[in-house]
Amino acid sequence: MDSRRTAARGKDAHAGGPFASAGIGRWGVTAIALELFLGVGALGGGMALMAGPHGEVLPLPVSLLAGSPFVDYYLPGAILFTILGVGPLGAAILSSRRHPVAPLLAVATGGALLVWLVVQIAIIGYSNHPPLQACYLALGVALTAVGGMWVREPRRRAEGHAPGARR
Repeated sequence: MDSRRTAARGKDAHAGGPFASAGIGRWGVTAIALELFLGVGALGGGMALMAGPHGEVLPLPVSLLAGSPFVDYYLPGAILFTILGVGPLGAAILSSRRHPVAPLLAVATGGALLVWLVVQIAIIGYSNHPPLQACYLALGVALTAVGGMWVREPRRRAEGHAPGARR
């Protein structure tokens, strides 16, 4: 490979982090980090619920599910594992590959997390001990907002609103 090209690539990669030369931008990098955090946590939580659907792994009483369509935590665990575990990890992979739909997937992932939490709170109620629901609500809002900013970024650049530019 041409030494000038190698030097330029190295310079670009160091200037804005590992994804800068890939053209992902700060919103894309932030979305990837949030998607990875959510995905890994949801895989673990989903596996724990499926492995102990009656509260054997996570200390959740099945009585919380009274009046819901669920008899135990297996199906909610499977939904958590798939939709909020595998889904965000797939979105992060597509983001790292600069797939054009990745910004919309970040918005959708944040929205899916918010829907999950609204349904969860409607079924089992709100608990702030530990404050997981509040933290994940904040994560859902953040991921939706970051995805929204990422969707808008190419249009803002085209309109002359480059990051750091003065009006």
